[in-house]
Amino acid sequence: MSAVTAEHAADPFAEPVWTTPHALPPFERITPAHFEPAFDRALARHVEEIDAIAGNPAPASFANTVEALELSGEALRRVASTFFNLTGSHTNPELQAVERAMAPRLARHRSALFLNPDLWARVSAVGEDGLSGEQARVLERYRTLFRRAGADLAPPAKERLAAIAARLAALGTQFSQNLLADESAFTLVLESEEDLAGLPPFLRAAAARAAEERGMPGRHVVTLSRSLIDPFLVFSTRRDLRERAYTAWIRRGENGGETDNRAIIAETMRLRAERARLLGYATFAAFKLADTMAGSPDAALTLLRDVWAPARRRAGEERDRLQAMIREEGGSFALAPWDWRHYAERLRRREHALDEGEIKPYLPLEGVIAAAFDTAQRLFGLSFSELPEVPRYHPDVRAFAVSDRDGRTVGLFLGDYFARPSKRSGAWMSAFRSQERLSGEITPIIVNVMNFARGGEGEPSLLSFDDARTLFHEFGHALHGLLSNVTYPLLAGTAVAGDFVELPSQLYEHWLEQPEVLRAHARHYKTGAPMPEDLLQRLLGARTFNQGFATIEYAASAIVDLDLHLSGEAEAGLDVPAFEAESLRRIGMPSEIAMRHRSPHFAHIFAGEGYAAGYYSYLWSEVLDADAFDAFREAGDIFDPDTAARLREYVYGAGNLRDARAAYTAFRGRLPSIAPLLRKRGLAA
Repeated sequence: MSAVTAEHAADPFAEPVWTTPHALPPFERITPAHFEPAFDRALARHVEEIDAIAGNPAPASFANTVEALELSGEALRRVASTFFNLTGSHTNPELQAVERAMAPRLARHRSALFLNPDLWARVSAVGEDGLSGEQARVLERYRTLFRRAGADLAPPAKERLAAIAARLAALGTQFSQNLLADESAFTLVLESEEDLAGLPPFLRAAAARAAEERGMPGRHVVTLSRSLIDPFLVFSTRRDLRERAYTAWIRRGENGGETDNRAIIAETMRLRAERARLLGYATFAAFKLADTMAGSPDAALTLLRDVWAPARRRAGEERDRLQAMIREEGGSFALAPWDWRHYAERLRRREHALDEGEIKPYLPLEGVIAAAFDTAQRLFGLSFSELPEVPRYHPDVRAFAVSDRDGRTVGLFLGDYFARPSKRSGAWMSAFRSQERLSGEITPIIVNVMNFARGGEGEPSLLSFDDARTLFHEFGHALHGLLSNVTYPLLAGTAVAGDFVELPSQLYEHWLEQPEVLRAHARHYKTGAPMPEDLLQRLLGARTFNQGFATIEYAASAIVDLDLHLSGEAEAGLDVPAFEAESLRRIGMPSEIAMRHRSPHFAHIFAGEGYAAGYYSYLWSEVLDADAFDAFREAGDIFDPDTAARLREYVYGAGNLRDARAAYTAFRGRLPSIAPLLRKRGLAA
């Protein structure tokens, strides 16, 4: 963002409309100092709007109550969407200070809205006769939101719920900022050629670029960006350095001092349990899953257990083969978590004549982006035109106008692909603006944020196959936002059940693995030659390699998440590491594998509530996506127009027009089977 101070620039948030292309935020004119005053004005305006709705003397109707609610808060949405996109993808100490101040205020504001007795009385009184299907759905969702926020409770319980919400917002913000601080603080400096042993050219180049960005030109650095640390653990032949890097990775948020997240987790769990009890639920997990496709913790745990047993057997077989390789080479040590990726890659070379260094030259970032765009064109008729001259919050960000078959503007897509210290780890999709038609034909502005390692000087960023899959995954989320085709903001885009929201993203990953797509887009970054057919077949033949490990590290995190949110220990004071260790002991967690996300850095569930008691949803959605892609196989064409049209109408474009089971059944004609998932992961008996 611009370094111009607020007192020398007009406040962009005071402008009623932005005249930038696509009405993008004018990032070059926005400073951290603008946000708190902008929030103050927007909150005050929203309070006035809500008071007018709640105090309307006319009988409650859909138009003067529900539609009025949907139209309210526009100024607040504009400020908040800009602010929170920046705090995730390009933050600084000034923005973090504003975030700490605003998080509890915004939580209290939301509580005041949903705990307003006069407003709830009007929403309850709205008649259902004559409503369209979409209007009836909006009314039902509002009533559900009010009840789940505590609208039916007595005043003292409402007051306590509001205090809990404010405190949880502050804790989630601190958790996230602590995690970013730990991730930004760690660097493993590779001092000598011996330290670089085993690292292929692409990884040396990425480590050199990371060192240069941190003021250490001419050296090599490994950071805690997954696109750097994962390949380092794969290729480094220095077992001692692998252990140092891995230990730093799994100890994020658990290093003592100001950035330690364990006390935050304990307080968070205690408050979530209290909130659930006030709302009439035995546990937070029961509360959270009552409004999902699964419906209950038992349903989610049943799925995880059904997958855990075959995955653990498979992981045991994988471990034995890796330990045998160590013995063959004269090693006298037991396989450890920092060894698994290294020896698995070497075993993959042996069993499938395949290594990551051979694949990456055929997966330059630009080619994978083109593959994602081309797949969207063939499925949904979308076209993408890059816009070089539009406002952006960082020079790395790229903007693309998205159009439909008839030339109609669908929306704007932003891609922010590279890791940097100002960005939190991981990959995600978000929106600067969501689609709706209530206040006009509003097109969405959707952003994908990644953390890929840059290539060396003058070289492109080369992706692993897992990186490419991440790009397709997040672009599937982006399409869910871009293709939204609803009238009411409450139902737009990804505003669906938590265990349904991953279906569009995980389903989109399937197209990356199709020979037809790889033959067209997997091309050598220097020569432009297509991936050799032999390499392509070896790559696809290894798809289920190491899936025991991959399933175990994910499922363990999902099980611990549910265990935490089903436990009564939160009330008595939670010893986070001890609880995690006992939970893993009960399920027989292999000692050679660690959870994908240990609790002190499990941002999915503690940097907010989006996936709290809901990390299982990736596996739940995988049941759906594996079954859904079979619809294209059964049609005999992975781009079958009729199947794609149903997919767009009932999944990607439908938002929350219908509940998840009805939406999936409308697309597929039935609910899914678990069999395609087990087959996809190579876990079928």
